[in-house]
Amino acid sequence: MQPKLIIHGGAGSSLKGKGGVEAVRRSLHEIVAQIYTQLAAGLSATEAVVRGCQLLEDEPRFNAGTGSVLQSDGQIRMSAALMDGNLQRFSGVINVARIKNPIMLAQYLQTSEDRVLSDYGAMELVRELGLPSYDPLTEIRLQEWLQEREGNFSREMAGVIAEAELIDTARRGTIGVVALDMQGRIAAGTSTGGKGFERIGRVSDSAMPAGNYATAQAGVSCTGIGEDIINECLAARIVIRVADGMPLAAAFEKSMQEAQQNQRDLGAIGLDATGAIAWGKTSEVLLAAYHTGEAIGDTLEWQNGALTGSLLG
Repeated sequence: MQPKLIIHGGAGSSLKGKGGVEAVRRSLHEIVAQIYTQLAAGLSATEAVVRGCQLLEDEPRFNAGTGSVLQSDGQIRMSAALMDGNLQRFSGVINVARIKNPIMLAQYLQTSEDRVLSDYGAMELVRELGLPSYDPLTEIRLQEWLQEREGNFSREMAGVIAEAELIDTARRGTIGVVALDMQGRIAAGTSTGGKGFERIGRVSDSAMPAGNYATAQAGVSCTGIGEDIINECLAARIVIRVADGMPLAAAFEKSMQEAQQNQRDLGAIGLDATGAIAWGKTSEVLLAAYHTGEAIGDTLEWQNGALTGSLLG
């Protein structure tokens, strides 16, 4: 089976200029190239997803891991999920703090009897595993929070990109990876710092099947406004449609049409067992890149009003 890979770094409104497009493109393409090389060498889909999420979490530009947004109390709380489509096994952590890569906790929980842990439980797991304490705060995110505090947090969400000059009003931040390996196995992973400035205890879609889901037939990772993704149960909806016999592109198109009719603000990436790759959005921009097995492509300048795009396997 020829491996396939697609990743995303969030969704939003508009990239301001070519410099912004190229900076994001460079980050996404480098990560796609690195992970695809490992997939082509025999890495499993699950391991590829974990490693891809780690690289995206380590990129300060994106709202996950290092560079995560601050919540209303000035603290960073992150969530992540991993789903092994072959085993149809979901695991995740919710509102974990002081860790570099939340996706590592989701990976560990794949073999645990308790698959999803929140705040205190997730932090206890960090201690049990002996993972070093890590502060994911960046100066740009701190300044963003300080500015919003002056305005009494009038904005609903922080910027999706941690560089003000790159994004206009984009505010939907998550990273995600979906992979198909040489054995035909599919996995999906999603990680986020949240929407920023939110009420303490708010839970995102990223650690739910609504935002991250995979089976042996398909896998999907979502980004955008978490509440909208939850209301659509978007990732699971798309994957189940594929499992029921609908082509991946058609499943994306129907799901995005429904989301647009419901006035949702979101995006998603996915692939299926045939090697087809698809993406969709109701937001203006989807920050995604993919590897077809032959070449790397992206969706950064895909702003023509279309809801979905796809590539056949």
